Amino acid sequence: QVQLVESGGGLVQAGDSLRLSCAASQLTFDKATLGWFRQAPGKERDFVAGIRWAGGIRLYGDSVKGRFTISRDSAKNTLYLQMNSLKPEDTATYYCAAGQPGIVVLTTWDVLEYDYWGQGTQVTVSS
Repeated sequence: QVQLVESGGGLVQAGDSLRLSCAASQLTFDKATLGWFRQAPGKERDFVAGIRWAGGIRLYGDSVKGRFTISRDSAKNTLYLQMNSLKPEDTATYYCAAGQPGIVVLTTWDVLEYDYWGQGTQVTVSS
């Protein structure tokens, strides 16, 4: 059973940084497209960042480009999201997600392309 467990969320002030982690188990990590999404109360789940396993291409949502960085450590089966210059509008529950290993995902920003999800970690940015 694939499990994704996020950690690293918290309450910070605007301008601060946080690093989220997502530990994966029972997953062929190097062959899976990995992503971060976020969801604020009453809103849809939005794409934040993703890494395609084929080619290692990294994609970012427009609102986080230049501030957030997605990375992975295959030796630790862990996905990261480094978040800098945080803004109050970044406040949301952040979820990591993984696609089916071996499947090439071109629409990395599409929630429907992901088969496995973590439970989420809350990030709150105060002004």
